[in-house]
Amino acid sequence: MNDVLELLKTRRSTPPGFLAAPGPDAGQLASLLEIAARVPDHGKLAPWRFIVFEGEARERAADILAELTRADRPQATAEEIANERKRLTAAPLVVAVVSKAAQHPKIPVSEQILSSAACCQNLLIAAQAMGFGAAWLTNWFAFDRRFLDRIGLAAHETITGFVHIGTRTQAIEERPRPALADIVTRF
Repeated sequence: MNDVLELLKTRRSTPPGFLAAPGPDAGQLASLLEIAARVPDHGKLAPWRFIVFEGEARERAADILAELTRADRPQATAEEIANERKRLTAAPLVVAVVSKAAQHPKIPVSEQILSSAACCQNLLIAAQAMGFGAAWLTNWFAFDRRFLDRIGLAAHETITGFVHIGTRTQAIEERPRPALADIVTRF
């Protein structure tokens, strides 16, 4: 089996709590984003874009999460606020994949969204190929317009996923995968 097939066969998400520095350097990040953008894209629309959260930017985004949590849950404890902040600060790098899907005379919106999802998957695979761990998550704030507005999304844009990338701090156990007999039919 070649290296690419082995990588795809063994790809595994690493929860952000098991990711630490170092994350990708500037050159690696540029490569990751180039690979992420190399997805099926009917009509060459590039119906996605990326927002990079690293260093202090993660803390600024976490401040927004803390503020929104306090607004929505005034009874939230300091520990609960700290846990919300960790959603964007646990990994040294978080890349938001933003869907710019819009009505088009030939390309359905759903197809544009799927192209954006392929960006997330390419990021996961490329990060693992570089020796990093990664996870694709959304979470409540991916759907909270107050948060989206504050990180610079236009009104028609949505989050496809936040891809957390860093160095694995421990081995991640394999999880059960569906048996092909349970998910494959023939026509």
